[in-house]
Amino acid sequence: MANKNLATFGGGCFWCTEAIFQKIKGVTKVTSGYSGGNKENPSYDEVSSGATGHAEAVQIEFDPQVISYEKLVEIFFKLHDPTTKDRQGNDAGSQYRSVIFYYNDEQKQTAERVKQKLEEKQVYQDKIVTEILPFKKFYTAEEYHQNFYERNRGYPYCQAVIDPKIQKLIEEFEKELK
Repeated sequence: MANKNLATFGGGCFWCTEAIFQKIKGVTKVTSGYSGGNKENPSYDEVSSGATGHAEAVQIEFDPQVISYEKLVEIFFKLHDPTTKDRQGNDAGSQYRSVIFYYNDEQKQTAERVKQKLEEKQVYQDKIVTEILPFKKFYTAEEYHQNFYERNRGYPYCQAVIDPKIQKLIEEFEKELK
């Protein structure tokens, strides 16, 4: 798959981010994993310790004929809090940081442009702290993390944290839903 067809985002718990992007038209695959750190083949426990430098992230395969990278970035910003450093809700630590890993200059420029637009419009009360970094490596998370929301909708975390994000997605991006 060509690089232009991949997007990698870290926006807190990867269960949340995965559940959101799985519902978007043009997204053909979403994989939960780890990116941005130095440890080769990290485990969930290692990443959770905060010592690997990795963020929980999702790697998204998409068809740019159906959905643009820019629209994916817009959805990413809207469905997590990009103003809190190393935290999303009760999930705290550098592994939960807000980060976009770009694959090429076009993605970098797009991510920076969307971030700048949001700052100029003062969409958020606080400054956006989302990092925009070059993609280096993505490590797929353990199997039990894949499709977590779809397989565990009754899990309290899914009901308390992911369900409201899905509701917001439906309300704000109805046209982009499968």
